Amino acid sequence: MRVFVTGATGFIGSAVVPELISAGHQVIGLARSERGAAQLRAQGAMPHRGRLEDIESLVRGAEQADAVIHLAFIHAFTDASLSTRIASIAKGVLRGGVVGSFLGSIMRTDRDAIHALGSVMERRGGALAITVGTLGLPHGRVVSEADDADPAGVGAPRSVPAEGAARHFAERGVRTAVVRLPPTVHGEGDAGFIPQLAEIARKKGASAYIGDGTNRWGAVHRLDAARLYRLALERADAGERFHGVAEEGIPFREIANLIGRRLQVPVVAKRPDEAPAHFGFLAPFVGADNPALSARTQSRLDWLPSGPTLLDDIDRDAYFAPRVS
Repeated sequence: MRVFVTGATGFIGSAVVPELISAGHQVIGLARSERGAAQLRAQGAMPHRGRLEDIESLVRGAEQADAVIHLAFIHAFTDASLSTRIASIAKGVLRGGVVGSFLGSIMRTDRDAIHALGSVMERRGGALAITVGTLGLPHGRVVSEADDADPAGVGAPRSVPAEGAARHFAERGVRTAVVRLPPTVHGEGDAGFIPQLAEIARKKGASAYIGDGTNRWGAVHRLDAARLYRLALERADAGERFHGVAEEGIPFREIANLIGRRLQVPVVAKRPDEAPAHFGFLAPFVGADNPALSARTQSRLDWLPSGPTLLDDIDRDAYFAPRVS
């Protein structure tokens, strides 16, 4: 297949591209810059210049493909286009909150991208795999692929509209697959929750957990996640949901203990009302109890995660180097 990959130069996408190519697929990767385009050429993929906010560029990329893997997401203010940042600031000033305005903007961008890509795949008879998180599912119990996105989940602003769009196109005959990833996808080049938590612990002089720290996070290595995307694209039926979860649930206190040991700082418990002052905007994610099963995914796709565990993988210097701002 010719596969258009958004987020092709990102942390997970840069593993998905060689996974697809090694299986005999041709890859067209979305690239925001010439540096990204060069990275894709070096991997054997064809770069397609554009941005997630540029719907026309997404449509042009998808029209060259038999299938789409949608990985791109705007995680930080600096990743957004200048026009998106200016609009978020202007709306935020008028409505009393730049952060809320920006979050609303990036969620709409993701929804609009899925609709644009799905519409092209509907016309071309192609396949579409999208990305959400298990954090969009019910909290406080073990969840599975059968669970629907929960409007009350901390990840709901992304998951609910994205999974709704996937259902819409599945009902219209598009072979859609929803890939749900756990709170932490780890491996070389990780810039997600764990490095951010390490930086907070370094600055605060303590590694922390909330309450008794028994809330659970799932995890998967990036290379296992990459293989799952390929298998989902090749084998999924319309409307299927898959969990890219290798470890069902690691008590958050164990993660905090490892961070504390590596940084040689004390490990402390924070009450829920103290968590925002310590963790900032990460507090709702840190406090989430989000164990997730992947038994159906593993059986359905013959997907057998083989990467290192989260605690083994992050117990190395790369995860604890000071972040460059």
